[in-house]
Amino acid sequence: MEYRKLPKGSETISVLGLGNSSLGQAGEKEAQATVELAIENGINYFDMAAADAAPFPAYGNAVAGCRDKVYFQVHFGADYHTGTYGWTLDLDQIKRSVDWQMKNLKTDYIDFGFIHCIDEIGDLEKVVSSGILEYIKKLKAEGVVRHIGMSSHSPQTVQKALDLGLIEMLMFSINPGYDYRKGEYAIGSVDERMELYRRCEKEGVGISVMKAFSAGQLLDEKTSPFKKALTRYQCIQYALDKPAVVTVLPGVRNREDLKDLLGFFDASPEERDYSILGTFTPQEAEGICVYCNHCQPCPGGLDVGLINKYYDLARVGDELAGDHYAHLEKKAGDCIQCGHCDRRCPFHVNQTGRMKEIEQYFGA
Repeated sequence: MEYRKLPKGSETISVLGLGNSSLGQAGEKEAQATVELAIENGINYFDMAAADAAPFPAYGNAVAGCRDKVYFQVHFGADYHTGTYGWTLDLDQIKRSVDWQMKNLKTDYIDFGFIHCIDEIGDLEKVVSSGILEYIKKLKAEGVVRHIGMSSHSPQTVQKALDLGLIEMLMFSINPGYDYRKGEYAIGSVDERMELYRRCEKEGVGISVMKAFSAGQLLDEKTSPFKKALTRYQCIQYALDKPAVVTVLPGVRNREDLKDLLGFFDASPEERDYSILGTFTPQEAEGICVYCNHCQPCPGGLDVGLINKYYDLARVGDELAGDHYAHLEKKAGDCIQCGHCDRRCPFHVNQTGRMKEIEQYFGA
């Protein structure tokens, strides 16, 4: 398993976590066995926005004896009083639902308390005005909630939440379809979405990724907006390469699904490579580095993707990015201008030109 450190905290989080949109269908016994298998393989981050109430008791049993080794992402606004998922901004319903979730998870604290599914500015304003935010803040002050987060599909709404300084963690839908304006939740332009990821990185807000496969549509050429299928491993790697991303949370139905996902860590670089996206990239995304490193190996020994990432982050004010760049063994100024990366780049980025630009910016 691979881990990433939470920007605002001491937690180290598995880059692959679990979503629970489908696990309840397996039945409690299989659901519990699936969670136990995930923990055995080093997965320690679990999103609890489930399609129904079924997974909660299974999780409560699975984490008995190891609660301090896992992290729950619990949603304030996801309601299960009917047995199936419902969304609410009613404070009393939220309180009842959170109490119910904690009881069934057999926990007296919540690692990540998420304001749930806020896609409209009006809903965010209601969270602030109706007492929901104060309720979560109170629980954090009491030590019941360790970190406050939010889930959303809207860059504009998240930007507003960041302006208000509300969150330490964000759950956001990241996949090639949405980033290239294709799909139900493809909200915001290519630039708006990348700007959001970079701002989160700059401000130390980690991202947990939902809908990495666009609800499975990207995995089948018949449903893919690109008319070509991608693999799970390509989609996972794509999300992990985005700034601020800490963990990706695919949904699983059972242990077999989980075993397939765990194969990501044994996959070759070629199996993870998503440069095929360059063959159907929209015009507005042409010439934008996505840090895929398909241009590797660089004859000059540069990590072209990382150099680009630090440059882009530094330009939006990330003070740490410049320091990280300064500690690279090979910098933009070491580019030998051979043109290898220009020829290899599936997104048609003029990388040799970028290296000169980056050298001038950092002075090395």
